[in-house]
Amino acid sequence: MKYKLYYSLLKHPRRNYSDTMAGKTGSAGRGKGGSASGKKAVSRSAKAGLSFPVGRIARYLKKGKYAERIGAGAPVYLAAVLEYLCAEVLELAGNAARDNKKTRIVPRHIQLAIRNDEELSKLLGGVTIANGGVLPNVHSMLLPKKSAKKESASA
Repeated sequence: MKYKLYYSLLKHPRRNYSDTMAGKTGSAGRGKGGSASGKKAVSRSAKAGLSFPVGRIARYLKKGKYAERIGAGAPVYLAAVLEYLCAEVLELAGNAARDNKKTRIVPRHIQLAIRNDEELSKLLGGVTIANGGVLPNVHSMLLPKKSAKKESASA
């Protein structure tokens, strides 16, 4: 095979053999000729239809040494879960901001959104949100008695 290539080079010295290497063309493999084919690079996030960066999450998983090997689907799945959680919290926080007649989400709105949702409150139970405050709550024993109000109103 090697000799045939040399023979053809000797036979046709002016012919361009830069694309030919041992009978293979440059477009078949992944080499420097990739840009010549005209294909545009598509990110893994775009392939999965996600906004969160799949490549960056994959890099963090590898660098974090959580396991010796990381599968191809793991960062995609993790990015999808994180994106869903983020969208859920932002939607609830936006509703809380709108309830308070505000157009900007502040940490207080995120705190209200998380603590008023049962599942998110369970997930983020041990998390402290800076400048989040607490839920408005007055213990029922501290409230004035209803019977006292009725007597004072009739008198």
